[in-house]
Amino acid sequence: MRAEETQVNEASNSAVQSAAVVDHAALTEDLALSQLSDRDLTTEVLEHISRDVGLMKSRKVRMALASHPRTPRRIALRLLRELYNFELMQFALLPTAAADLKRLADEILIARLASVTLGERIALARRCSEKVAGALLLDKETRVWQMALENSRLTEATVVRAVQRSGTAVFVEAVSRHRKWSLRAEIRLALLGNAHTPLARALEFAGRLAPAQLRDVLHTSRLPEKIKAYLRKELENRS
Repeated sequence: MRAEETQVNEASNSAVQSAAVVDHAALTEDLALSQLSDRDLTTEVLEHISRDVGLMKSRKVRMALASHPRTPRRIALRLLRELYNFELMQFALLPTAAADLKRLADEILIARLASVTLGERIALARRCSEKVAGALLLDKETRVWQMALENSRLTEATVVRAVQRSGTAVFVEAVSRHRKWSLRAEIRLALLGNAHTPLARALEFAGRLAPAQLRDVLHTSRLPEKIKAYLRKELENRS
């Protein structure tokens, strides 16, 4: 009997959702959002919402539909590509969105960065995901990467990759003096491998390493030869 009751209830729920499609040929934004809050919404209803041109003008509806766990992938992918830059940023931060779709949102946004205005890049750098913040650390504009360095989602590993890839002296020096990132061991090692790390900072970081570790770092470091020679001399004095 319980199995039969379950089947009846499921059929009833499906019928109610299907009826909603029929009875609300022109759904309002509020009604659509109410339906999209149901994580068990049927594909039929989701498809119906996606075909409503009026509803698709609503940012809230587009976001809710794209992040719904039962939205057909082809619809979710189409919606992602149609989102504006800040909508992509917000989508990538949604806890309810699928991980692969959030990664795609980040990738789409990163691919657009070259055509995004300076003001928008600064605003994005402050609030975006770790992956996008990492891309903005390599921005040519100082105000952008300065803001990205303060992004609360930024991780040590992402800063390390930026230091390893950056050929900009002003960025490397800024990281070497940053109140937070300059204290991290892995970032200090990356800085000791970068050609643009100032001598004074290189000396400080090197002085905190064990002799064997410093030798390994200097073996592959791109620091100027005169700085590496100075550090090797200091290393001899410590031995």
